[in-house]
Amino acid sequence: MTDSAPSPDNVLRLINGYWATGVLGAAASHSLFTHLEDGAGTATELAARAEISERGAQTLLDGLVSVGLVELDKGRYRNTAEASAYLVDGRPASLSNFAKLKLSHMGSLTGLPDVVRAGGPVSEVVVEVANNPHWQEIVTAIAAQSVPAATIAADVLGLAGAGELSILDVGGGSGIYSGIWLETNPAARSTQLDWAPINEIARRLLDERGVGDRFTTIDGDFHATDFGTARYDIALYSHIAHQEGPESNVEVFTRLRQALKPGGTLVVNDYVVDDDRSGPAFPLIFASEMLLKSKQGSTWRQSDYRDWLVKAGFTDVSFHSAPPATLVLAR
Repeated sequence: MTDSAPSPDNVLRLINGYWATGVLGAAASHSLFTHLEDGAGTATELAARAEISERGAQTLLDGLVSVGLVELDKGRYRNTAEASAYLVDGRPASLSNFAKLKLSHMGSLTGLPDVVRAGGPVSEVVVEVANNPHWQEIVTAIAAQSVPAATIAADVLGLAGAGELSILDVGGGSGIYSGIWLETNPAARSTQLDWAPINEIARRLLDERGVGDRFTTIDGDFHATDFGTARYDIALYSHIAHQEGPESNVEVFTRLRQALKPGGTLVVNDYVVDDDRSGPAFPLIFASEMLLKSKQGSTWRQSDYRDWLVKAGFTDVSFHSAPPATLVLAR
């Protein structure tokens, strides 16, 4: 190659990107990040604690150094700040279970060329089917992703000092928002609308958090279930809009506005892209997940959300960063 020719390193890194998913998923499966956090710092020590081969431990450590999740200092390995915050088992924002789950999803990407040609799923639709086992599998694994956004939203909304509040969480999954918000505000009460098997999971998790006495559930499909009129101070629609098409989002936003008391706030949390589709990076690439798994879903632009919310009757729309997602507040 001449001096002016670009290096193939980045292209090769991307082509082999599945190695990162594999290494991360395998490391999470054997709790390597937890063992590192607890003081294991060599392949020998990790192999003993995780009950894996020393060769396997060293290979995972090399891979984790390569992807920037583990660092080497004077011959000993340690978690980076990111790995410590998001991959140690048992921590509130731990994504280790999600890493293991995504490892099992890798095979589905081989069908992406056919999905791109067809413009949507060519076999079974995953995200639009009631009671699909996909949800029971994923609901607890992805809960930790919402911890930072739920905490930011609580601060933006001023929940701690807001007194008695009624909250509606549509498609709330694990109930992570309700859990954090009810802990923040001891006078608040929350209702979650979701399918019965998912609500059962949420009730158990919120009982464990000690706030189950202020948490109720409605079993049903949010497309067909009545939200009520002027019943709630806050309504939440988190990571649902990306699996819906424009008409569905406008219809749901309209019913959510009707469900809010005068002066109430709708909170939408999702992966939102810039209006010119130049970024952010994670929401842009997440659109391929929706192409693979939904008939109409995508990662929508800020202008899409603003237009839909205005059509639904909201007049004040604001955007708040909660990386890699965005909080959209509408009143």
